[in-house]
Amino acid sequence: MTSISARIPDEDEEELRKVAELLDEDRSSTIRKALREGLEELRVRLAIEQYQSGNVSVNEAARIAGVSIAEWLEIARERNLTTQLQPEDIESDADSALEI
Repeated sequence: MTSISARIPDEDEEELRKVAELLDEDRSSTIRKALREGLEELRVRLAIEQYQSGNVSVNEAARIAGVSIAEWLEIARERNLTTQLQPEDIESDADSALEI
């Protein structure tokens, strides 16, 4: 496992302590969990931005988000995203689905 070092504001350290206590975990475990969940959310947010701007298809958005197409469609439904599909996107996404 790689070790990294980061400086955080005092108020974040206090929040980290509180959350670690609530989770009944040590600080390192809480930091790893927060980082993992934060990175997942960042990927989804980037995929949403790219999808909403029309820069990527459903298949590409799912790849950016690090989820399956079915999971992406669920995310899109939950967040009321408007569809940016073009006919060629549907064909490409259908081909990807057949590969699954």
